[in-house]
Amino acid sequence: MKIKPIYTIAVTGLNAIDSPGPGFAVIRSLKEAKSFDVRIIGLSYETLEPLIYLKEYVDKTYQIPLPSAGQDILLERLAYINDIENIQFLFPNFDAELFNFIKLEDYISKTYDIKMVLPTMDQFNARQKTSLYEYGIKNEINVPKSANIVKVAEIATESEKLGFPLAIKGKFYDAKVAYNIDQAIQYFNKISSQWGLPIILQEFVHGSEVNVCGVGDGKGKLIGAVPMRKLYITDKGKAWAGVSLDDQELIKITKKMVKNTKWRGPFELEFIKTYQDEKPVYHLIEINPRFPAWCYLTTGCGQNQVESVVNLALTGKCKYYEEYEVGQMFIRYSYDQIVNIKSFETISTLGEF
Repeated sequence: MKIKPIYTIAVTGLNAIDSPGPGFAVIRSLKEAKSFDVRIIGLSYETLEPLIYLKEYVDKTYQIPLPSAGQDILLERLAYINDIENIQFLFPNFDAELFNFIKLEDYISKTYDIKMVLPTMDQFNARQKTSLYEYGIKNEINVPKSANIVKVAEIATESEKLGFPLAIKGKFYDAKVAYNIDQAIQYFNKISSQWGLPIILQEFVHGSEVNVCGVGDGKGKLIGAVPMRKLYITDKGKAWAGVSLDDQELIKITKKMVKNTKWRGPFELEFIKTYQDEKPVYHLIEINPRFPAWCYLTTGCGQNQVESVVNLALTGKCKYYEEYEVGQMFIRYSYDQIVNIKSFETISTLGEF
């Protein structure tokens, strides 16, 4: 009987709240990997991230500095954690932290022997919301027109070109639909105060939202992809239920994107699906350069993409998926975890639990 290796894997995105991070879904997929066993190290930013206290999923948690603290402080903290835990792989799961991790990937790999599978900095920048329209033109993908603005006064001019309703988006997170200038100004102020400038104004497309969770191998080949349609969306725009789709056109578009860009690592493509002359038309509205919070659905559909990413980095070989189960649903739910106050005090004062 072949003995499976045991990997120590660090994971961020432990905030399983109403706008959940991908950490829980990534960890569940890691726990179900068939080719290895895992010890999970949680990396948290806040002391109330629920996964800190779910010990059946996370073996130990360490707080790490916010991305705004800079790369030097992050490296110092990772060095401390790695001296204790001997981490072999790390999953960053937030857009805002990816810039630091991408910049440091080679150094972290050579110095601490911690592997990651991330897009290159060029790939990361090219798909930014501020550059997505040009990205679509270059890669022959249909993308709604947009404009990047830094002043409230620009809304009137740009809205005349794009028309109402308008999607108002932050450069990292958050999106609202404005039906008039007053709403657009309100959302501009709210989103910019939280996520900074610029703000993206994007042509609003009426249709159904369909997403794809996938992984590229960095050489132009798709490791796996599962399309999903949202069945229930929260007031924050997050999928609370969804179902896997038999949509080969979406798979075709995804393969084309990965081939053209040689995308490396996990991603989520967000589309609005409309119809023209009874034929489906797909409008790409966002590319997230990491696993989405619903990525456990891919494991439920027979594609453990998370497992493949780890194997790609640690063995150089991984399973490539061509098929997946259609009609598999995920339904998210809330759960009350009972935690002794001493546990909260420990992570709050010591920075680890």
